Amino acid sequence: MQGLPKAYSKMRLVRFRDNPHKMYGIGIGKFRTLAKDAGAIIKIGTITLIDLDKFEKYLETFRVDPDEYY
Repeated sequence: MQGLPKAYSKMRLVRFRDNPHKMYGIGIGKFRTLAKDAGAIIKIGTITLIDLDKFEKYLETFRVDPDEYY
């Protein structure tokens, strides 16, 4: 988890304002879309959290076989 401060690197839940999209190298819009599709968004009142464990499991579904990539 490269983009977040070390204190956040072991966190399971993060806020959008912490810019978690930076550690994945994607834009905030795409991150929001993927997080929503993954079912990783948690709303508690006005606080929005992203479950990074759930998000990363969803990302794994996009893994491409190296033989099929090129």
